[in-house]
Amino acid sequence: MSSRPVPLIPPRLRAILVRVPFLVPIVRFVRKSSSKDSHLLIALVVVSLLIGVLGVQISTRWFSPSLLILVTLVAGLQLRLRSLMILLVAVAASVTYLGVTYGARQVGPGYLLTMAFTVVLAGLMSRTRGTLGVQGLRGDAMLLELRDRLKRQSELPSFPKAWGGKVVLKQAGGSSFGGDFVVSMREGTRVELAVVDVSGKGVDAGTRALLLSGTFGGLLGSVDDFLGACNAYLRRQREGEGFVTAVHLSLDLATGAYEITSAGHPPVVRFDSSTGTWRVSAAKGVVLGVVPDLACEPDRGILRKGDALMLYTDGLIEQPGRDIDAGLDRLLGEAERLLPGGFSKSARQLVNSMSSGHNDDCALVLIWRP
Repeated sequence: MSSRPVPLIPPRLRAILVRVPFLVPIVRFVRKSSSKDSHLLIALVVVSLLIGVLGVQISTRWFSPSLLILVTLVAGLQLRLRSLMILLVAVAASVTYLGVTYGARQVGPGYLLTMAFTVVLAGLMSRTRGTLGVQGLRGDAMLLELRDRLKRQSELPSFPKAWGGKVVLKQAGGSSFGGDFVVSMREGTRVELAVVDVSGKGVDAGTRALLLSGTFGGLLGSVDDFLGACNAYLRRQREGEGFVTAVHLSLDLATGAYEITSAGHPPVVRFDSSTGTWRVSAAKGVVLGVVPDLACEPDRGILRKGDALMLYTDGLIEQPGRDIDAGLDRLLGEAERLLPGGFSKSARQLVNSMSSGHNDDCALVLIWRP
């Protein structure tokens, strides 16, 4: 035997509320909906009206008109725009009631200006959330989840004891999002990774980096010509949104043999333990998404014990008013000074040292054989 649903507003209470002119739209809206938004709307409307009534009947010391500002902010964070407009009717009624009773003592020009600013802010927040199709703070939670996913994707796969790896990412302005990212995978003894630099910096480039990290991560290890597949994908996009550079490393952990291909990216450098010097890789190519056929000149070699490879983005070597070659020389000088103390411990110090004095996204990947 099915039970009848309990009405959200009891009939007797509804009959009383409809006698108040400005409450008629609220009652009609609530009768059409039983969502969480409507329940919160009812609660906030009741609170708003109680603040006005109790502030007059008891004391504004306990029921200050300033509480209506907090109610409006909560509504901007939680309610839909239509519900917010209905709530503002109740807020305006309470403010008017308090203003008529106390005058400028409680509801003066300063208070009205603050309330008007709060209403505009709440409307903007509600409109933005409505455009995104999320309610409450879910939009912020989604951004945090995307940020954490991007960070997890930039982590290197596990290496055997005979190998070591380190990734350091630093976004411009201390932002959680940046245009530099790393994708990597390991299958057996084969490790593939790519360091990608999206034009722009900070949050502006972060949204595109989030999209490309998923695409490039899916292509990595699935196609023979990784950079060629990335170039074809970018060429299929309807509108260009700036250039993308990338460098791809394929490494055999059993033999130490590696192959480097680059698409407009700063050159990879290799540390030769036999001479104690850094050598610049000869791999080069055109930036992604510009030409239909991407012709890359690869660089091949073998990493022996004590050797290392360093992949990075131009944020480490590019500074305003300075030549890139000068920045590369400075990077190699800092590497010779810091990295002998241990690749893992000195990687973060190297990024901080090279990025000081300018504001740009930076990424560094170190692969070495102890």
